Amino acid sequence: MGEELRIYERPTLERPVLIGAFRGWSDGGQAATLATGYLARLWNAEKFADIDPELFVDFQSTRPQVSLEEGRTRRIDWPENAFFRARVPGTSRDAVLLVGVEPNYRWRTFSDLVTDLARDLGVELVVMLGALLADVPHTRPSPVTGAATDPQLVDELGLQLSRYEGPTGIVGVLLDACRRSAIPSVSLWAAVPHYVSLAPSPRAARALCERLAEVLAIDLDVDELEEAETTYVEQVSEAVASDAETAAYVEELEHRADSLDWLEESGGLPSGEALAAEIARFLRERERNGGKEPGGRGG
Repeated sequence: MGEELRIYERPTLERPVLIGAFRGWSDGGQAATLATGYLARLWNAEKFADIDPELFVDFQSTRPQVSLEEGRTRRIDWPENAFFRARVPGTSRDAVLLVGVEPNYRWRTFSDLVTDLARDLGVELVVMLGALLADVPHTRPSPVTGAATDPQLVDELGLQLSRYEGPTGIVGVLLDACRRSAIPSVSLWAAVPHYVSLAPSPRAARALCERLAEVLAIDLDVDELEEAETTYVEQVSEAVASDAETAAYVEELEHRADSLDWLEESGGLPSGEALAAEIARFLRERERNGGKEPGGRGG
């Protein structure tokens, strides 16, 4: 493994699963990183390694943050891709949680660092979480699609065999690296309303956590996310009601969601054209926000 991977304490793990999410294009409404961060806190996860951002992150687009310690000492917090370990409650297995920011450079090197660590730790399954902006209403449950490239894994977990062709992000590159390294891997994607992309979506985060629980056959407490989801729906509904055109559009989406299954209508995973359009929308929003990622995260 390269020197860029900094391991502070090498853990001994039992039947580990790696669960990861990255801020950026694959994190609409911050749902994926919100879900993974929630798991880290729920499971009392402990950090044991990270990847040095120096060779992978453009600090002009994803800037370090300055904070004050005790109101006096200035500290620089650098963009981070960190690994945490935790025991999955009620099971005999451990989890490795990867939470960070999509790298700007050297994606193949970055992915090799992750897969090398996964092999070294004996990871049995990699589950990547993502969220995409879509034509779905905030008042209905967030649809979640799951995909894998291994037909046997598709059958075992009740997922789809990915037929997507088109632009991809670090999640797609990392899953390809897992495939080449013979590490079973899947991706779970939640749909987030595109008209409210700047607000963190606990609804989509809960949907991801619940689908993850099904894949891993575990019990998962999502009460806190459900409470946040109620507030989220109320606040978004209030904002939508103040604009007649947006309110009419959301009502149309609600009728569509109630009359047709969203996944059947969209064909499951997003089309290449839809994904390319979303990339363009993401970049436009980022430019309008002065280099900050949609969702309000500092760029």
